[in-house]
Amino acid sequence: MAKSAPAKKETAPVNHVPIKIISVNRQAYHDYEVERTLEVGVALVGTEIKSIRDGMVQLRGAYAIARKDELWLENANIAIYAHGNRYNHDPMRSRKLLLHRREIDQLLARVATKGLTLVPLKLYLKGGTAKIELGLCRGKKLYDKRAAIAKRDAQRDIERIVRGR
Repeated sequence: MAKSAPAKKETAPVNHVPIKIISVNRQAYHDYEVERTLEVGVALVGTEIKSIRDGMVQLRGAYAIARKDELWLENANIAIYAHGNRYNHDPMRSRKLLLHRREIDQLLARVATKGLTLVPLKLYLKGGTAKIELGLCRGKKLYDKRAAIAKRDAQRDIERIVRGR
């Protein structure tokens, strides 16, 4: 008598981790063409995460740069926490981005060879931790920006016509 194969266990669906978007860098979508995105962690101090939860973040003009084989977030403004004390943080300080070594090496190689830029696109809370959606971006020319605006306006007109206005 042959042994039957054991019944497969049904795996429960993976719990969806809630994501709360705190800040979106809309200017980056206007100025850059995003080739690839990557979710990275960010090293923060105590009052910074409290300020992020309050939504006091500005990513406009921020970028990531490599220093000593590490990625750092520059020019991102996380406002001073209102209920902080003498241990409050500097709002414009450099913040270390947390990635695996292999990911850092790949990004730095692409930035060096293809003339791309690392730009933070979104900052959000995922499961209680702050994450940044980092984009590998190429700068748009002025005529590309105009074409994107014209395309968006045409799409808006089409939607108005379809709705019956």
